[in-house]
Amino acid sequence: MATQKVVLTLDIWHDIQRHLVIYGILLLVLLSAFSVIYFTHLNRQTTSKIEVLLTERDALEIEWRNLLLEQNSLAEHSAIESSAEKQLNMTRPDASSEIIIKLQ
Repeated sequence: MATQKVVLTLDIWHDIQRHLVIYGILLLVLLSAFSVIYFTHLNRQTTSKIEVLLTERDALEIEWRNLLLEQNSLAEHSAIESSAEKQLNMTRPDASSEIIIKLQ
């Protein structure tokens, strides 16, 4: 029985040695397959991050345009106010000269 196990182990070892190139190629194919899976996953994650960043960039550009419009509007209001002060001698009323009317 013990000799049969030794013979069987030797047969398996000789079989592995004879087909070592095939086992090596099989290992390389498996390694290549898992590499393709891993890099495909990384590519999808990166594409997803790019989409999120592009959406964020678009939102920031819209906010920037709105801020520019608001700045131009405020600058125009300021220009009208300074023109009214200089050309028409208009001033803002003081707190003491304001009259507050309450509606019931």
